[in-house]
Amino acid sequence: MESRKVLRRKSIRKRIRRIVTGTSTRPRLSVFRSNKQIYAQLIDDEAGKTLIAASSRENEIAEGSKTKIEEASVVGKVLGERAVAAGLTDVIFDRGGYLYHGRVKSLAEGARNAGLKF
Repeated sequence: MESRKVLRRKSIRKRIRRIVTGTSTRPRLSVFRSNKQIYAQLIDDEAGKTLIAASSRENEIAEGSKTKIEEASVVGKVLGERAVAAGLTDVIFDRGGYLYHGRVKSLAEGARNAGLKF
């Protein structure tokens, strides 16, 4: 059985996804947060493709002992740099049903500092 917390997140996620959709010119920045890692990707919902992805499991990000909030900021920065290099600056932020707090907020701020606008 799923916990109330997971069910609540799923219902919030559905509500957000009814409104937020990504295009090739303005992709959706989707965030997934597990207990130990954080993942982010830019998605073109019209074509059903992931354009750019970054996660805390990558070697250049995972090196060194950092807090999870610092890792999330680095993931956002790396994702933003890759997006700007690919010519994408405008995105739509999809927090994935998580509260805009802690690691999710840190990832968003890291992406903004790298040049993404949302």
